[in-house]
Amino acid sequence: MTQPAAPSATVVLVGGHESANGADLLYLTDLVPHSIVTPAGRPLHNLITRLIAADDAPIVVIPMTFGRNPTFVADTAKTLKWLAGSAHGRLALADSFGTDDHLTAWLRTAAGAVHRTAPDAALAVWAAAANPFDDAELYRIAHLVRTHGAGNVVEVAITDGDAGMIEALSRLRMLGSTSAVVVPAGFGRESPIPADERGYAEFFGPLMSESAVVRVIQERVRDALHELGHGRTGIEAGLQADHGHGYAHSHAFEESTGHTHSHGGHSHSHGGGETHSHSQGEHVHAH
Repeated sequence: MTQPAAPSATVVLVGGHESANGADLLYLTDLVPHSIVTPAGRPLHNLITRLIAADDAPIVVIPMTFGRNPTFVADTAKTLKWLAGSAHGRLALADSFGTDDHLTAWLRTAAGAVHRTAPDAALAVWAAAANPFDDAELYRIAHLVRTHGAGNVVEVAITDGDAGMIEALSRLRMLGSTSAVVVPAGFGRESPIPADERGYAEFFGPLMSESAVVRVIQERVRDALHELGHGRTGIEAGLQADHGHGYAHSHAFEESTGHTHSHGGHSHSHGGGETHSHSQGEHVHAH
């Protein structure tokens, strides 16, 4: 007797600040079969709960970030960890859509395209304001694009309304740029340029074509289902996504305050080049 076909995976695209909490991803539901867009947090929790109860289809969750928002990935993993038990091995956290290296490469490609058509135009690499660490990462990426790009002036435009864009374009004018092209450092598809600035600046358009975005999503789904078939959900790895993001872990402040804390299961070095390991809860440092 012919076995019934396994249900197709449901693809959950989770949006953060790089996609206006998913608003910039809604078009993908027409291009990616069985896909749903949601913000993180409670909406994601409620959606996954409904999907688990609805049928036996595998569920693949993709954090839609270009790598600038690792805390969002870790938070998504925490939500899934709460629900994984009731999914009975059907719930997978895929790798993030992209990495900061991917974003750098796509922005360099955009810089090359701008240089070919408008060699003297400046680039304004645009993103919505998020938090100091994610915003700082954009400055690092823009520096790489500037250093290894096509030679155009590159400025960062972090916006929370029109004021941020106007300020960024004013900086470009002061640097002597006679025109500018605004390139999104995320999934933005609509121009953020205020009407009064459209004679000076134009919008590049989406950073990636629709077909390129769909292709990456398909790769993430395929890889996640392969891993799920071997019993690996990706959730535990996702919980560590923001390790090292934010303020670096330093003992300098602790030494001046007498702060005491424990280390779990890792090696580190002390003065004089000595290196040793601590098992979980082995001892406590008093500085």
